Amino acid sequence: MLTRRAAIAASAALPFVRSAHAQQPSTLRIAMTLADIPVTDGAPDQGTEGIRFMGYTMYDPLVMWDLSSASEPAKLVPGLATKWYQDPSDPTKWIFELRQGVKFHHGAPFTADDVIFSIERTLNDKSPAFDRLGRSVLIAALWPLVAWRKIDDHKVELQTNGVDTVMPSLLNRFPIASADNFEKVGKDWQGYRKSPSGTGPWKMKSWTPRERAELERNTDYWNKDRIPRSERMVLLPIPDVSTRTAALLSGRVDWIEAPAPDSLEKLKASGVKIETNAIPHMWPYTLSMLPGAPTADIRVRKAMNLAIDRDAIVKVLNGLAVPAVGCVPPDHPWFGTPSFKIKYDPAEAKRLLAEAGYGPAKKLKTKIAISTSGSGQMYPLIMNEAVQQQWAEVGIDVEFQVMDWNALLNFMRQGAKAPEAAAFGAINVSWNTMDPHNAFMRFVDSQQVPPKGSNWGYINDPGFDALAKEARSTSDPKELDKVLAKINTKMVDDSVFVWVVHDVWPNAISSKVKGYVHPKSWYVDFSPVTVG
Repeated sequence: MLTRRAAIAASAALPFVRSAHAQQPSTLRIAMTLADIPVTDGAPDQGTEGIRFMGYTMYDPLVMWDLSSASEPAKLVPGLATKWYQDPSDPTKWIFELRQGVKFHHGAPFTADDVIFSIERTLNDKSPAFDRLGRSVLIAALWPLVAWRKIDDHKVELQTNGVDTVMPSLLNRFPIASADNFEKVGKDWQGYRKSPSGTGPWKMKSWTPRERAELERNTDYWNKDRIPRSERMVLLPIPDVSTRTAALLSGRVDWIEAPAPDSLEKLKASGVKIETNAIPHMWPYTLSMLPGAPTADIRVRKAMNLAIDRDAIVKVLNGLAVPAVGCVPPDHPWFGTPSFKIKYDPAEAKRLLAEAGYGPAKKLKTKIAISTSGSGQMYPLIMNEAVQQQWAEVGIDVEFQVMDWNALLNFMRQGAKAPEAAAFGAINVSWNTMDPHNAFMRFVDSQQVPPKGSNWGYINDPGFDALAKEARSTSDPKELDKVLAKINTKMVDDSVFVWVVHDVWPNAISSKVKGYVHPKSWYVDFSPVTVG
């Protein structure tokens, strides 16, 4: 059983946090759930939280999110590319017209060379720019590409393997680094991380691994409406939930991610705002489908889903979650019409387990990799302990292997076939569901097994492959919704995941913080925020 003592012991060492009197007048101080500063070179590690804090702050992608609304879902809009379209003579080729007049933080102009350089960094292992670490992060955004070329200084052509109408939406996770800066630091990515340069609204001032990063506003940012209103932003990695909460209550920080659920009333009484919103993000268990794994049996997978009391999990979290019965909520156009209803039914779970050959004399035993904290993992130690107890009540004996978040991501990228994963039946990694590929195809398409994608369990089903291919060849949004609904329907009916909850991304924010918009997104725009 995962005890609270073990949970505390598993937490990473905590960084020094500067006291309130050291704060600059217009400095925003944020306590992250991460245990370290994400990589600074335009390929931020540590999952989507790394992109939130060290991707979209210092860098821009070709296609970006509009994060200005708290009521409407975030939409993809032009970023460093002003427009994109398929070549009329060959729809496998996409033309991207690039924004002019943009400069990197060190002064070099942004051109098509930087786009090609950033692609070569990821996909061409013969290029001087090739970066093995960067590839592991960026491949999920670029995997459909089979060719790329510069047309002129402000236009590039990207070619996919077959018609792929979804590909441009992947590029929101592809920050553009500077070819010129790479040359200046000696063609060395370690040197680039020490002297990073992007085109984003924030520039790096200083950073210390596992302790802090200090960003300063880019007054020359190309989008004048998004020049940050705060002079500086300090990012502090504090993975322990109690320590994050204490830092806010003491005034050492202005903003914390994921406050302790049992601290909400105390925080509110002290004037802190608890900001939440329905965001496209799920907290599931990704299951091994390899022959011989207990979870390769659909009866076991359904039993694992039916054994979880999701309302009880939400109660444990003091309301900071929403029960999940699929990759997206039931009112979403992508939900579909699953015939298998995910609910709390321990009696049916026991019946299915007995049918699969398990019972009091032969318990189902499996091992699952989980994290201490990080990104959208929410409250992983508390939540996994609760699920572990509920599974035990129906005869499922689960052992957890607790890892640092980045270690878990590296484990995920190796896949269930890796020797290190031989004893594991599942991993507990949270996923954003903001676009079609990230919501569905990366999990069920047989092309998306590691290292290309997130098909950790090696789902290999012609039905899923056909639906993924259909989605990539569908350009009409309403027709695409119908195809995605079919994918979610099949995922639920086949119980390829164990779904637990959707995140509401709770933030506890000092009353001194103004201008914050909590978007319906996993990302956030820090530019309008002030502290005063």
